Amino acid sequence: MKYDVIIIGSGPGGYVCAIRCGQLGLKTALIEKYDALGGTCLNVGCIPSKAVLESSEHYYNAKSKFAMHGIHLDNLQINLQEMITHKADVVKKTGDGVKFLMKKNKVDVFYGSGSFISPTEILVKANNGKQTELETTRVVIATGSKPASLPNVSIDKQRIISSTEALVLKEVPEHLIVIGGGVIGMELGSVYARIGSKVTVIEYYEQILATMDKSLGKELQKSLSKLGFTFHFNHKVTGVVSQGQNVTVSAESKNGEQVTFEGDYCLMAIGRKPYTAGLNIEAIGIATEKGKITVDENFRTDVPNVYAIGDVIRGAMLAHKASEEGVYVAEYIANLRPHINYLTIPNIVYTWPEVASVGHTEEELIANGVDYKSGSFPFMANARARMNADTEGFIKVLVHGQTGEILGIHMIGPRIADIIGEAALAMQYGVSAMGVSNVVHGHPTFYESLKEACLNATKKGAIHI
Repeated sequence: MKYDVIIIGSGPGGYVCAIRCGQLGLKTALIEKYDALGGTCLNVGCIPSKAVLESSEHYYNAKSKFAMHGIHLDNLQINLQEMITHKADVVKKTGDGVKFLMKKNKVDVFYGSGSFISPTEILVKANNGKQTELETTRVVIATGSKPASLPNVSIDKQRIISSTEALVLKEVPEHLIVIGGGVIGMELGSVYARIGSKVTVIEYYEQILATMDKSLGKELQKSLSKLGFTFHFNHKVTGVVSQGQNVTVSAESKNGEQVTFEGDYCLMAIGRKPYTAGLNIEAIGIATEKGKITVDENFRTDVPNVYAIGDVIRGAMLAHKASEEGVYVAEYIANLRPHINYLTIPNIVYTWPEVASVGHTEEELIANGVDYKSGSFPFMANARARMNADTEGFIKVLVHGQTGEILGIHMIGPRIADIIGEAALAMQYGVSAMGVSNVVHGHPTFYESLKEACLNATKKGAIHI
């Protein structure tokens, strides 16, 4: 059987690429190693993690915030397994939706491991041993990533766990040790801190969320500390040992002091690494650099008819980035003129308060000697935030010192994951801070804080501070 496009991997890059190919009239096949479509994001990543984040936040609010609204509950309980069941239901329904979209767009799905025989021939090995050879004009590699670990630490999936296992625990940890102060660690640490776990974070760098604007990490640390997090920065983990129901983490501080941490679970959350095992890319001459497949500006590998997108190539490992790359490749193959602006792709952390960024950080502007102005607005001054008792955080807007062009917007606070969309839209279409401030924002809303921050950045002056 011959196809116009074969896509290996059904994550947010692969399945979106398949849909767009189908919409454009290309005969398309999608190969998925596991029994469920959607990849890491849908099955063990973004979707299930946000489901348990939402559930744990409801419980925490009921325990700590409802009383101020005059709502009093007796015998409040958390049932972890019911929370996990809800998560699984969300995953299943979303996965069923992806299956439906494959049928709707006439995409043939093959379950099994895909590997290159040649640049135009793909072998699919099903779990039952059946082998199928497919012929194609073009191939898109979208095999994603897997959790990374330290060279001296083995994830046993029992007490030393990755994000995958953290989503299916059968008990609430008494003391969860999190290695890594990035997005995964802060999100999953939040889940368990809200429902009763002591959480200790060991971070190699000097703060959490080290790749984002530094003001965000500092502010989130304050919020998570109130939740019960303990942080140890500038610590290098030297070993993790699991014995029975206990885990011991050894680390070295910045000044060389040897320290140990005792807990019942250790979450390895230092990031993810590209997954290309079993593809046989070496046989057809596809180059890699530090494990990532090298591609040109149109996502073509060294083999002209083979493309790669998502976590297997350079750039941030974000589901929405992968999806946009998938659309780009489909449209490029169809001889359209696609476009991606990486500067306007938002980065979001689903803690509470939520955190999000788009554009340049303040540190980047300083390092590059850019003439800029900064304006911010605290949620403490937002009426909707006071109603909801969600007054932590701020919105910071960075604009060019001469033109008023928005260079970056950084947020921490309530509903930030949604508000960042307006910021990304403004930057994508070149709307200035003054332009955003001229838009009438509803009152009382959380998002009117963006208008106020833009007013401050233009030095026109915010209204409510």
